[in-house]
Amino acid sequence: MTQELIDLRKSILEGRYADALTIVDELEGMSKQAILRNIQSYLKILLIHLIKNQLEQRLTNSWANSIRNSVREIKKLNLQDNKTSYYVKIDEWESMLDDEFEEAIRDASEEVLNGAYSPFQLAEMVDRSLVISQSQSLMKLMYNYSIKQLPGVIDDYLTQLPGGEDWKAGRR
Repeated sequence: MTQELIDLRKSILEGRYADALTIVDELEGMSKQAILRNIQSYLKILLIHLIKNQLEQRLTNSWANSIRNSVREIKKLNLQDNKTSYYVKIDEWESMLDDEFEEAIRDASEEVLNGAYSPFQLAEMVDRSLVISQSQSLMKLMYNYSIKQLPGVIDDYLTQLPGGEDWKAGRR
C-alpha cells in the first residue's frame, strides 16, 4: 500500500488525475478486500460455535460470548464509513457462510467432543442447512438493531438454541 500512496502523490503532483483516480480505486478495492477477510474470519468463528452447539446440544458461556462477539464485530466491520450502507448486503450472507463452512468444520473437528471426530465424520453429522440458517438469522439482527442493543437481542436468540435455556438458567 505504501507504493500505491507514493504513486498517488506523484500522479497528483504531475497533474495526472486519471492515473490518480485509478490508484484511488485500487486502494478502495484493497480496503474492501481487507474488511471482507476480517468479516470472513468472524463468520468462521460463529460457524464453529454453532456447529459445536448443534452436535453437543449445549451452550457454554464461552460459546455464547464468541457468537455474540462475532456478530458485533461483523456489524462494526460491515458498516461503511457513511454509516448508512453495508459492504455485505442482507441477502448476500448465504454464499459467504457457505464458503466458510468447510473451514469451520475442519476447525470444529478439533473441538467438538474433544476432537473425537474427523472433519469428514463431522461434515456428515452436522445439519449444514440448519447452521447456515442460524447464522443468517444472526446476521439479519445486525441490520435491525444498534450495536448497543445487539448483545441482548443475541442473548435472547441464543436461548432458543439447544442448551440455551440451561445456559440462561446457569445449569450445566
